[in-house]
Amino acid sequence: MANRTHHPSVFLVVITILLSIYQSEQRQSQQSLILLRIQQILNFPVESSNWNNNHLDFCKGDSNSSSLTVVCYEGNITQLHIIGDRTSPLAKNFSMDSFVKTLTRLPSLKVLTLASLGLWGSLPDKIARLQSLEIVNVSSNFLYGALPREVSSLSNLQTLILDNNLFSGRLPNWLDSLSTLSVLSLKNNVFNGSLPNSLGSLENLRILSLSHNHFFGLVPDLSQLTNLQVLELDDNAFGPQFPRLGNKLVTLVLRNNSFRTGIPAGLSSYFQLEQFDISSNTFVGPFQPSLLSLPSITYLNISGNRLTGKLFENLSCNTQLEVVDLSSNLLTGSVPKCLISNSSNRTVLYARNCLETRNQIQQPAPFCHTEALAVGILPDIKKKHKEKVSKVVISLGIVGGTLAGVALALLTFFLVRRGNSRRRMKNPPTRFISENAASGYTSKLLSEARYISQTKKFGTVGLPSYRSFSLEEIEAATNYFDTASLMSEDSYGKMYRGQLKNDSLVAIRCIKLKKRYSTQNFAHHIELISKLRHRHLVSALGHCFECSLEDSSVSKIFLVFEYIPNGTLRSWISDGDTMKSMSWIQRLGAVTGIAKGVQFLHTGIVPGVYSNNINAEDVLLDQNLVAKICSYNLPLLSNIGKIQHGSSSSGSKNSSMKKSVNYEDKSDIYDLGVILLELILGRAIKLSKDADAFKELLQATIVADEEARRSIIDPAIRKECLDQSLKTMMEICVRCLAKEPAERPSIEDVLWNLQFAAQVQDAWRGDSQSSEGGSPPALSPLQSRRVSFH
Repeated sequence: MANRTHHPSVFLVVITILLSIYQSEQRQSQQSLILLRIQQILNFPVESSNWNNNHLDFCKGDSNSSSLTVVCYEGNITQLHIIGDRTSPLAKNFSMDSFVKTLTRLPSLKVLTLASLGLWGSLPDKIARLQSLEIVNVSSNFLYGALPREVSSLSNLQTLILDNNLFSGRLPNWLDSLSTLSVLSLKNNVFNGSLPNSLGSLENLRILSLSHNHFFGLVPDLSQLTNLQVLELDDNAFGPQFPRLGNKLVTLVLRNNSFRTGIPAGLSSYFQLEQFDISSNTFVGPFQPSLLSLPSITYLNISGNRLTGKLFENLSCNTQLEVVDLSSNLLTGSVPKCLISNSSNRTVLYARNCLETRNQIQQPAPFCHTEALAVGILPDIKKKHKEKVSKVVISLGIVGGTLAGVALALLTFFLVRRGNSRRRMKNPPTRFISENAASGYTSKLLSEARYISQTKKFGTVGLPSYRSFSLEEIEAATNYFDTASLMSEDSYGKMYRGQLKNDSLVAIRCIKLKKRYSTQNFAHHIELISKLRHRHLVSALGHCFECSLEDSSVSKIFLVFEYIPNGTLRSWISDGDTMKSMSWIQRLGAVTGIAKGVQFLHTGIVPGVYSNNINAEDVLLDQNLVAKICSYNLPLLSNIGKIQHGSSSSGSKNSSMKKSVNYEDKSDIYDLGVILLELILGRAIKLSKDADAFKELLQATIVADEEARRSIIDPAIRKECLDQSLKTMMEICVRCLAKEPAERPSIEDVLWNLQFAAQVQDAWRGDSQSSEGGSPPALSPLQSRRVSFH
């Protein structure tokens, strides 16, 4: 029998195959351990609940679901997608650095999605070790700080999505090193500063979304980005020039910025444009009707600008238009028939222009002409005569025109006055009933509206005495309710800006009553309103009743308030207005003023005014940045219902004062906590779930180090606030936002802590000015204060 000989190469192949299988199994086992470690670091999210099975083969997709996906190639994990639903940060012992270090043990990762997992901390430079990364999505977490420079070494990166985090600082100049980048989305963060010119070099960029940040200044030249299809810059402070762009855009959103030039004529060649939104800016010049007929346009919004031009009924429109908003501009002419022919299939808004229509509220024709001149837009007037006219003829024309104008004005005035006299004799007849709100009521009424001792200390803040106004005074102050004086309007009435005979500005709320009441019905409420006067409230100066001559019932009430022209607190903090900025000490002063105003509402008058639903839009700042609450529960109109208010006067948030119940004052304490959040973070907080999430973030950073605390706050005050002052604000903010009302501090406790934070800051400023680096007090108010006023 012949001897068999085995060729050594056969054994080598077999050994190689067995070794490869062994290595593959070892690699899969190692990757499984890494994923289980990730599960542990993320505090065992429910999305990974089936990972408890140690026999899972991740590369076979045993663990995949809609919120968790693991994809492998040749035995290596190349994609990891985990999408959670956390609305609060992970536990205090979570370390973003350790987490990313664990991820780097998966070097073949190309796609990484970690959304809504509660991740918090700064993005560590170790991310650069994942050199294969092509897509990164870490949206809806609590990551903060600047982008580390090491990200620039991710040469394969194509998509970077950091939406809904707390990233801050300027966009770095090294972005152009990411030459393959096609999607850059940084929405809803706290980035600030101007954009780097390097953005214009990202030739592969298709989507650039920078919405809801604190960017400002000129938009760099993006005309060379021939692949750019989506540009979203809304809710920043970009401007004033319209950006230079390529014409391949599909979506262009510039809403709520500081643009104030004209719309370039080149937009008429944007044939792929589907969504165009430039609302809430100050764009001037002519509106181009050709935008209505762009071949791809479906959404067009130019509202809230100063665009001029005449529209015609026979203009053409794209039949695919779904939304058109032309409102609040200076447009004249007629509404195009093509917009209203299929009104059931689209939304068309064109109010507050000067259009010839009875639909939707329009301004009188002279308004658009006057406003256009005011912003420097010259109307298109054709010259009828080209010959020269001598100076003598011009002078005579001016003199003659002046005399004729005076005569015409006198005649018009006579006719208007005569017409008003006749009109007042027709139905419904009205008369003005004058009464004194400061006197003439019973002692019982005054005792019910008594002040406590603190009220005397606050004083009446230098305001003129509360009084009743005549209807003639109200008409004169508003120029007979001229539309130019109208500030706002809602279902309950109108708000006018007025000027009294002594030149003082006021805000006048006109309230039409659906039912007729006697003046006695309002006597008690008027008396209480006249006592609600405080340095930190937008206070009422007086009122006027307009009554019917038929039955002497009240048909209208005019409430006159002091006028505060310096804007809302939110506009100074989180609206991205680069012309408005508040220092840390100014923010401390503002929130302390708000707290004093709330304290007065609770304790300065009996019964107290509670549940005022105050937010940063309801606080106005005067010329000295003194905070004044402009919306609170006025004790009036109990049978009329809830009234909303314009930005320049006070009003009621509820129909009447509520009777005291347990913890009734604590709803206002929660609202104070939300305002504190905005002042600390420099961003608008409009949803309670956002407030709760940021409260958790503050709790985590309070027990962390100073660097962590400074990383999440508004960059505008990051360098100027003392850590002890900041930490005190964070601590009282978290306490105010407690879910259980009983756990929230009293208003006196809040005031004590705010004043402590201001004193610490002041002491540090004084020491630093008198000597080099004076050390601040180390005492924590929450530890040192043993008595709490609950």
